[in-house]
Amino acid sequence: MSASMATASCTDDAADECRDDVAALRLKLVAIATILVAGVTGVAIPLVGRKRRFLRTDGGLFVVAKAFAAGVILATGFVHMLHDAQSALTNPCLPESPWRRFPFSGFVAMMAALGTLVVDFVGTQFYERKHRKEAIGVKAATAAAVTATTAAEEGITVISVSPEPEEAADNVKSPMHIVGMHAHAAAHRHSHPHEHGACDGRARRESGPGHAHEEEDEDEDEGGGEVSSHVRHVVVSQILELGIVSHSVIIGLSLGVSRSPCTIRPLVAALSFHQFFEGFALGGCISQAQFRNLSAALMAGFFAITTPTGIGIGAGVASFYNGNSPRALVVEGILDSISAGILVYMALVDLIAADFLSRRMSCNVRLQVASYMALFLGACSMSALAIWA
Repeated sequence: MSASMATASCTDDAADECRDDVAALRLKLVAIATILVAGVTGVAIPLVGRKRRFLRTDGGLFVVAKAFAAGVILATGFVHMLHDAQSALTNPCLPESPWRRFPFSGFVAMMAALGTLVVDFVGTQFYERKHRKEAIGVKAATAAAVTATTAAEEGITVISVSPEPEEAADNVKSPMHIVGMHAHAAAHRHSHPHEHGACDGRARRESGPGHAHEEEDEDEDEGGGEVSSHVRHVVVSQILELGIVSHSVIIGLSLGVSRSPCTIRPLVAALSFHQFFEGFALGGCISQAQFRNLSAALMAGFFAITTPTGIGIGAGVASFYNGNSPRALVVEGILDSISAGILVYMALVDLIAADFLSRRMSCNVRLQVASYMALFLGACSMSALAIWA
């Protein structure tokens, strides 16, 4: 008898007392509009406000708001996505072996985080090489132009000799190595600001001409650091969008296939809150990456429509979709686990650590306190929403 009841619960979800298809459809339309507005608003604020003084990406208000958004994303990964994955992969509708004999949700999340690390590393290396080659080309062209101008002024004929391919490769190696050293030095200095006197840079500038060479070295290091920082922002924005979009589709489908207004109502408020701050974090990363307007608009628009699209697809298949079928549970659990791993990695490594271990944060106690408070507040607020959704 218990086996037949379990089978019925896995094949038929029509026993929900709160089921109302008409009311549920109405709420889904409201959810699509509300979540779309929340996502567009969240991602647009950093992009539109990057030229406004109080919303610039180098302003304190932006850093604090980004810390709050990072806390929201971290809680989404740990409290919401990982828990949902665990619930799906240990559902009684799945066979006991292997799903309840091994913690697949944690394992898949761990592998997703490690995979994100590899993608992060490879992407950073690729973009750094690209930027270094472009920088070397610009320097070579500038040097050639200066040489030609000087020679013309002095009446000297300059004969340019093209080096052999092997010799050219050797010549390129040195400047690339120098740029890499500068980027590494800048990153190292950002990680250990007090060892290098980063907070008293202004005092060294005012100490007299005897420190001119230190300023020049610092400017060169910062030049390499700017290239490395720009590359990181490009890679981070793309990987963060991948992680956010992947789980946005899942939560959109979950809401769309629900036929219970009692389930949908709290989800609308929770997902709107979640979508707004995820959009803010993503918009901030896109703004810091300095994409062209078209590319930034495409990335922002793709993020904004993902959850509403998932809701629409879910509403379309709700009449014949069975969320308790083994195939649906496995797919949902695996995708939730992957999303959790990506979000946790991105929140801890590329959002929290990148800002909280920076030189700017270390040199500003007020900013530290405000950012930590915003981080914990964001994480706790998003975690509290798990009570209702």
